[in-house]
Amino acid sequence: VKCRPQVWAQCWEGAGACLCAWRACLGLAAAMPIMLVLWVLVLQKLKREMEALRSSSRGLLQSYREEYRDCLSEIVQAVQTAQLHCEALLACSAEAGRLEQSLRDVTERWQRELRERRRLQDALVELKGNIRVHCRIRPLLPFDDEAQEPVSPDSSVSGGVVHAVDDETVLVECNRPGHALINKTYTFERVYGPAESQRAVFEDVCPLLTSFLDGYNVCIMAYGQTGSGKSFTMLGPRCQEEPALPSEPRGDTGIIPRAAAELFRLISEDPSRSPEVGVSVVEIYNNDIFDLLANDGCRAASGAKRQVLPTQQGKTVVCGSVRSAAQFLMLVGRGLKLRAKQPTSVHAESSRSHLVITVTLATATSPPWSDRSASAEPCQPGPRSPATGRRQSPPVPLRTRGHGLGRAAQDRLGQVRATLQLVDLAGSECAGVSGVTGPALRETSCINRSLAALSDVLGALAEGRGHIPYRNSRLTHLLQDALGGDAKLQVIVCVSPGQRHVVETLQSLGFGARARQVERGHPAPRKLR
Repeated sequence: VKCRPQVWAQCWEGAGACLCAWRACLGLAAAMPIMLVLWVLVLQKLKREMEALRSSSRGLLQSYREEYRDCLSEIVQAVQTAQLHCEALLACSAEAGRLEQSLRDVTERWQRELRERRRLQDALVELKGNIRVHCRIRPLLPFDDEAQEPVSPDSSVSGGVVHAVDDETVLVECNRPGHALINKTYTFERVYGPAESQRAVFEDVCPLLTSFLDGYNVCIMAYGQTGSGKSFTMLGPRCQEEPALPSEPRGDTGIIPRAAAELFRLISEDPSRSPEVGVSVVEIYNNDIFDLLANDGCRAASGAKRQVLPTQQGKTVVCGSVRSAAQFLMLVGRGLKLRAKQPTSVHAESSRSHLVITVTLATATSPPWSDRSASAEPCQPGPRSPATGRRQSPPVPLRTRGHGLGRAAQDRLGQVRATLQLVDLAGSECAGVSGVTGPALRETSCINRSLAALSDVLGALAEGRGHIPYRNSRLTHLLQDALGGDAKLQVIVCVSPGQRHVVETLQSLGFGARARQVERGHPAPRKLR
């Protein structure tokens, strides 16, 4: 009886909890339809996403399979291509070996042909004679009295009293009132008419450059009266300026710039030689030798490196080392600016000196003692000339036959192969025609005496005399090796076709005929030592 109140209290609490639970169940039962609908919606969404994922997976799998097949195909193709390339590489290697062997064979044949060509060329030069004389007739110019009508550029006739009959014959035909009839014929190795170009003249000179590279001493000389075209032939137009390379748009460049370009072109074809090319420029003015590359105090000017070469008797001229035709012509142009010139009645820019450009071919390296000896002695400039105010070069050492500038350079530089002398002689002239007076008259006298000495030397050589008067003039003394030595000499006699110059023309042609009569021994190449 005592425990009933507690039991009843617990029962009522349990009944209350059951009532709350019943009410919760009723509320949950009321919310179940809504949740069921939401679950259905969520389930449908998941099914759609699952289908999309399955479809995407199938697409990716299909794409992967296709990519796999493509990559596998490319790999197979690459392997096949590599095999083909390997086979082609092996074939190319075999072909390269065959071509190398063929190249060696061709090189050997080319060397044999080159030796044969040199032999035939030397034989041809010897058949033509060691002294070859060419004659060039310039066209009539406006200052000529006979230039009343222009001469056709296609005509081989000069329009004056001198005519090129053919490639080897010159005809001088003149009938002046009060004078005897002149009708003389001269024969030379080559005759150039007024229409002949500078290129045609150089093509006949070009083989001598090959002989120069082969070790022969070579001299190319232009002879003639004033205004006959010597400087034009050797240097081209505007001779007082720096000569232009023949690659420039000018077809009238002279022998010297063309020879410079051709010389370095030939050197570049055989890099194994690697010679050192030295250039000196001197003039013989009033029978004195002047170095046109020397400076007062021996200060080095801008441009190519130059070296003063000492000898036992004194100092030679400044020799500039050049590596290209442009440097060569730069030194020549620098020297030409100092060359003596004087306007006369015959020529507005008459050269009053003989120009001698010497090209020395030597090995690339010099003995170390040569530089020390060259730098140990200070340069002693010569006395100034009263006529020009320029310093005179020391006297040229006396030389014996076969020991010229090339041999002198050999003593200091070592292993000199050959020398090439390019000579532009001053023109012979008559004082009454040129109208010179004062110092210019003395210049004319010195020019004529030196040219007469040159003619005497050739006459003595032609007659085979025991004594050759080389020392009668500085010109013949300087050119002793070219005239009577073993050098290959080519003389280009330039003549004017005008009637007023017929006496000088006959003298020039007679000089050329006398030079052709000189017989010398076979030239010998300079060997490397």
